[in-house]
Amino acid sequence: MPDFFEIDFLDVEAKDSGDAICLRYEFAGETYIHVVDGGYQKTGQSVVDHINKYYGNPSFIDNVVCTHNDGDHAGGLQSVLESFDVGALWMLRPWMYAQELLPRFPTYTDVDRLRSRLRSAYSNLATLEDIATRRGIPIYEPFQGALIGAFHVMAPTPARFKDLVVESNKTPEGAENGVLAKATSFIADAARQATALVRAAWGDEYFPGSDTSAENDMSVVQYALLNGERIMLTGDTGRAGLREVIDYAPYIGLALPGIDRFQVPHHGGRHNVTTQLLDELLGPRLPASGQPSTFTAIISSAAADPDHPRKSVVRAMIHRGGKVLTTEGQGKRTHKGAPNRGWSAAIPVAYPEDQEA
Repeated sequence: MPDFFEIDFLDVEAKDSGDAICLRYEFAGETYIHVVDGGYQKTGQSVVDHINKYYGNPSFIDNVVCTHNDGDHAGGLQSVLESFDVGALWMLRPWMYAQELLPRFPTYTDVDRLRSRLRSAYSNLATLEDIATRRGIPIYEPFQGALIGAFHVMAPTPARFKDLVVESNKTPEGAENGVLAKATSFIADAARQATALVRAAWGDEYFPGSDTSAENDMSVVQYALLNGERIMLTGDTGRAGLREVIDYAPYIGLALPGIDRFQVPHHGGRHNVTTQLLDELLGPRLPASGQPSTFTAIISSAAADPDHPRKSVVRAMIHRGGKVLTTEGQGKRTHKGAPNRGWSAAIPVAYPEDQEA
């Protein structure tokens, strides 16, 4: 059998979008199964069922990657870890760095107490750790430079990840400052309600000045070259994460711009990207509409989620020659050389004539 890959972006249908990605690929004559996030806890069984139905009812999964703690990514992986023998679980556990971070938390003087508090704050990851420990699944750190099968970890770096742990509202200092957390939530809700759409010409792009949350920016970003196709999975990473990806690319021989299959960060959120970052990753804006697509952009977004994907982000993908697919109502598959399932070609998202102001 020749080398192949297939990547399934499952539909995670809830009022807020989530990520659940299953991959199967053949590399150097060996076949691998690789799972990245599992959606919400209630999504987990559908991930298990999908793997059994389409990947030959396997008993073993080579690698499971949890990009970050959020429940719309980590929750469903509980079922995956319970249902299969797993070669490795890849995730970043903030409490593992409690000793090093202790001086940065003034209200804590005891490392065990800080470790316990961090584990409580990142409870989704702690649950996965408990399952992995009970089932004898080894856990590894997916920091920049790690290899997960054919996939290079592009971000985060250890230093930036630890900075994000300290900055996050989930960690002890932030959690004890409830006023700040509530104020941040109020501002985000107000901004969401106040967002208006404006007519925009081809090529016009607007992204807010503020970045995504520290939690999202902790996301593990992966890249692989499979069957000549450049594949990038971004989780919910933000602008700092994408900058790390761009800066690290030359060290693994990835010449940018140029990605063939691109997971758009954070369900198509506009606080995760900028025009400059997209120019460097995907290429400059095309001079006019109607030109052939040069890459596929996949967005994990739920039909019931009114906030994702943002029109400004969809426009930005199409400006650069992207064929945009979303998982709304039905999962999407991108592949090369993989077994035929008899599925029809996905219909890309139409170009929005307006965008968020």
